[in-house]
Amino acid sequence: MCCAYFIFGERCPLLRVCNVTSKILTLALFYQHNINHSTRLAIWRIEEPEDFFLAKVPLKQDVSHPYKRLQHLAGRYLLPELFEDFPLEEVRIADTRKPFLPGEKYHFSISHCGNYAAAIASSTQRVGIDIEFISPRIERISSKFLSGEEKEFLSAWALFDQVNLHLTTVIWSAKEAVFKWYGNGQVDFRNHMQLAGPLQYTANEWMNLPFSFRKSDPVPLNLQAKIFDPLVLAYVVT
Repeated sequence: MCCAYFIFGERCPLLRVCNVTSKILTLALFYQHNINHSTRLAIWRIEEPEDFFLAKVPLKQDVSHPYKRLQHLAGRYLLPELFEDFPLEEVRIADTRKPFLPGEKYHFSISHCGNYAAAIASSTQRVGIDIEFISPRIERISSKFLSGEEKEFLSAWALFDQVNLHLTTVIWSAKEAVFKWYGNGQVDFRNHMQLAGPLQYTANEWMNLPFSFRKSDPVPLNLQAKIFDPLVLAYVVT
């Protein structure tokens, strides 16, 4: 039996496995979402050997570890899956280690987690994406990224271990997505980006998270997050 909870008056299906049957496509494309006419994201479950990706992805970066190289290739492989004319051969790496396209035909962001890779791309808007495994490890490092207000919010769920774990992972993933959206490094995860209001749930089980990015003048952001099994996905588009 599926469990459901309520947060701020909204139904919170945190302990349910998301129904993504209609989104699961061929090969190992685990999930795909068309955000708007110019912005798309997808998650790939890595089940193929390296040669499968090398047939389409130029390996310009020196990645020595075999599994990290596989993650790297899978993330890049997703980009032309989102937009057929995505020019992979033109991708460059900034001094901050952020990949980009000169001329910005597309803004994009990539994330890896275990045997999953995720990518988001947009022809018109800045983007950031992150995926994370749901694991108790996140609670052991939570003091490094949670603000006092965020800790207070999570304390309301201290008696519901699984919900607390999921929400902590969602906040961490959202902040990683903001970090990639910003792209210039030197960001304090506790002080420069903070949850700025209650989480809200939509009918399709997406979470809306209002955030404030405070590196200089505050910038309001609206993060979107979704819980799968065993992943959390978060992204930001501006």
